Amino acid sequence: MMRTITIAALALSTSLAATAHAEDAAKWPTRAITIVGGFPGGAGTDLYARKLGEGLTKELGVPIVADNRTGAGGNVASDMVARANPDGYTFLLGTAGTHAINAALYKTLPFDVQKDFTHVALLGDVPNVLLVNPKKHPDIKTCGDLVKLAKANPGKLNYASTGNGASGHLAGAQFTNGAKIDVPHVPYRGQGPAMTALLSGEVDFFFNQSAPSVPAVKAGQVVALGVTTAKRIKALPDVPTVAEACNIPGYESSTWYGLFGPAKLSPEIQKRMSEAVIKVISTPEFRAWLEDLQGIAPPADPSIAAFERIHKADIGRWAKLVEQSGAKVD
Repeated sequence: MMRTITIAALALSTSLAATAHAEDAAKWPTRAITIVGGFPGGAGTDLYARKLGEGLTKELGVPIVADNRTGAGGNVASDMVARANPDGYTFLLGTAGTHAINAALYKTLPFDVQKDFTHVALLGDVPNVLLVNPKKHPDIKTCGDLVKLAKANPGKLNYASTGNGASGHLAGAQFTNGAKIDVPHVPYRGQGPAMTALLSGEVDFFFNQSAPSVPAVKAGQVVALGVTTAKRIKALPDVPTVAEACNIPGYESSTWYGLFGPAKLSPEIQKRMSEAVIKVISTPEFRAWLEDLQGIAPPADPSIAAFERIHKADIGRWAKLVEQSGAKVD
């Protein structure tokens, strides 16, 4: 008798919880939504989150808050979102770095890059740009000039990255291997310190993401020798690809941005958020901002299914590149 009552009570409790959950999803959103980023203010992810937030505020009718939680190559922010309540009010602007490279780079992670997240939308393809300081190297006008200098001075030049195992580090490792040059890697803690090192002459070149690179190139602070995509980008139309400029056939090293929610996010909220994001990033104004100012290519297919497929494939692809580079983080 007691067992029957207990089972009935449990079933009623489960039913009520499911009903409440469905009602919450139907009313969503009713308050501010936070988009967490894993990198400092001014980084490409921060710029994207704030721009996306402007559009989503109009589309969803609630404030969108960009919250940067830096540390451990984006793992601090990822862990925060993985542990968040899957109620539709906390999302992560993740990257191929946080959700593919880090899976191979770190021995252990406090979360699973696939199982602990819900895919919402693919946000864009993000290239790196090969930069040099014209004050330190006024004679370097092309990538060929850089390669020639490096070959004449093995081990004497160096290059910066935003961190050990970051996309810029791996792009640099692919470049030095492809060009057959000996150039040590110097990791910094983020885009700001690495760019400062380039401008101060501490390092000789830097593979930096396109969003912070484009304004520096246009201001004449740095010279862009190549972009890491298979094709030239609209933001820097006169800059060749690394493959063509450096004579490294097949060279390509671009990453992506994507929006994730915590695992167990309701399918209703996942679908509605995905539709809202895709509507915002598909507008002519947003696409122009991406391509012309950030150097980011809008995704050919931003859908949930495409995002899941690309993410899964990239985990294996970047694992091979991390192994080839020898990068490790304990």
